[in-house]
Amino acid sequence: MDKVIVGIGEILWDVFPNGKVLGGAPANFAYHVSQFGYKGYAASAIGNDDAGKEIMALLAERKLNNCIQTTTYPTGTVNISLDYEGIPQYEICENVAWDNIPFTPQLEKLALTAQAVCFGSLAQRSAVSRQTIRQFLNLVPIAAWKVFDINLRQHFYSADIIEQSLQLSHILKINEDEVKIIADIFAVNADNETDICKTLIEKYKLKMVVLTMGIHGSYVVTPSEISFMPTPVVNVVDTVGAGDSFTAAFVASLLNGKPIPIAHANAVEVSAYVCTRKGAMPELPVSMKSKLNT
Repeated sequence: MDKVIVGIGEILWDVFPNGKVLGGAPANFAYHVSQFGYKGYAASAIGNDDAGKEIMALLAERKLNNCIQTTTYPTGTVNISLDYEGIPQYEICENVAWDNIPFTPQLEKLALTAQAVCFGSLAQRSAVSRQTIRQFLNLVPIAAWKVFDINLRQHFYSADIIEQSLQLSHILKINEDEVKIIADIFAVNADNETDICKTLIEKYKLKMVVLTMGIHGSYVVTPSEISFMPTPVVNVVDTVGAGDSFTAAFVASLLNGKPIPIAHANAVEVSAYVCTRKGAMPELPVSMKSKLNT
């Protein structure tokens, strides 16, 4: 396949009590779409430090394409602790390299070839990266999917950033906590989560909203249909990166011409598997990769 799919935004080290793993939602997304045979690219920035060099070495080892600039800011880190259910709690360091992603000729060239791009709110907390991400989105081909994986973290978002991102998007990916926050921010009066999704679709002319509800299942809501899938019962090691793998599998399936219910089922299967492995970027079984690459 020659389809270029880009995750743009943060790349960093997720630092657990017993070690660190490569992370950042856009990078996780790019890694997983690469497992399905697409040209996944991580677009971000690192520091001129050992942590940044380790990231580049690991990307090379995993054969993940990238458009990553080296800056004078330190490479990003997130300190992660897990609660008794395996749910991650985050401490996100500020004023790091991915807050200062420069818009370069290489990034411009990548944008012009992209058939899908995934971005979030976190990397838009700084003006530099926010401007770069929006320049990128404005340059992708008109037929490309623009996926806003909202990814609300701590206080690193605002109503303006969210609204402007929604206006630039085709697909919104959101979880059960985030959908309630968005409903409060934009004063959405609805009886349930799927009605909130329908309101957002209508207001922002979205193609669809992907809503994950943890153990309570997930929905894909479009203007004309709702797909629901239960969450498989698995032995959860941690849930870091599960949502990113869900988004990657869903987008890869759409680009491969799969109807929404099949794309949704593929996403559920992949994210459930990721929950059974440590870290955000486990290698998927060959049978699972093949299913999304046919």
